[in-house]
Amino acid sequence: MELAAFLPALAGGALIGLSAALLVLATGRVAGISGITGSLLGPPDDDTGWRLAFLTGLLLAPLAVVALTGRIPPVTIAAPTGLLALAGFLVGLGTRIGSGCTSGHGVCGIARLSPRSLVATGLFMASAAATVYVIRHVIGA
Repeated sequence: MELAAFLPALAGGALIGLSAALLVLATGRVAGISGITGSLLGPPDDDTGWRLAFLTGLLLAPLAVVALTGRIPPVTIAAPTGLLALAGFLVGLGTRIGSGCTSGHGVCGIARLSPRSLVATGLFMASAAATVYVIRHVIGA
C-alpha cells in the first residue's frame, strides 16, 4: 500500500491526540468520551459547557471532512441492525464496568502511563481480537 493511503488515518490520529492534549492542558480533564457523555445525562454543572462543546465538535467533524474534500467517505457496515444494537449495548456496558472507554484509557491513560489504563486497554484489545475470531471462525459470518 502507498503512504498516501495511510495519510487520512495518520491525520485523524494526530488530531485525536492534539484534542486530548489540548483538553487536558485547558481543563485538566481526560478526553474520555463515555465519561463526557455520561456526565451530561445528570444535572448541569460547571463542566457542562466544555463537555457540550467537545461532543458538538465530534458530531460536526464529518461535516468538516465533507467541506474540505467535497465528498462523503464511504462507510460500509455489513451487519444486521439487531447485531449492531447488541454490540452498542455491550460496548456501553463494558465502558461502565471498565470505568472508561478506549479514548479515556487507550488515548489519554496510556499517554499518562496509567497502570489501570494499560490493563484496561489490553483487555479491550484482547476482547476485540476474541470477538473477531469468534465471529469469523466460529460463527462463520
